Amino acid sequence: ASARDDEIGRGQTLVGPHRDDLLLSMGTISVGTYGSRGQQRSATLALKLGEAELMRNRAGDAPVLLLDDLLSELDAERRSHLLATLAQPGQQTLVTATGMEDFDAAFLERAKKVRVENGRLYPS
Repeated sequence: ASARDDEIGRGQTLVGPHRDDLLLSMGTISVGTYGSRGQQRSATLALKLGEAELMRNRAGDAPVLLLDDLLSELDAERRSHLLATLAQPGQQTLVTATGMEDFDAAFLERAKKVRVENGRLYPS
């Protein structure tokens, strides 16, 4: 309540769990400080997928996953594993990407693809 006027003035919330910092580590090593970009992305995706699994188990229904620029900075092995994970029955996922060359053929065969160009949608 004490931050309400400031939040209205800034047009954003200033307190809450979305404002907290999260420290991820592999053993005793900070992923944020010492991990590669691919390791950082992998850790973030692991958290998202774990959260989705928890929600699925608790609610009995899979949440819709929204994943932006999904495969950037992941090596081929991590890409393959991630795409296989997203192919679970009942999982609906919206993915953005700047290109489709990193997606495997089996994933693209199952996916409904839409190209966005100059603010317009083009089903393909």
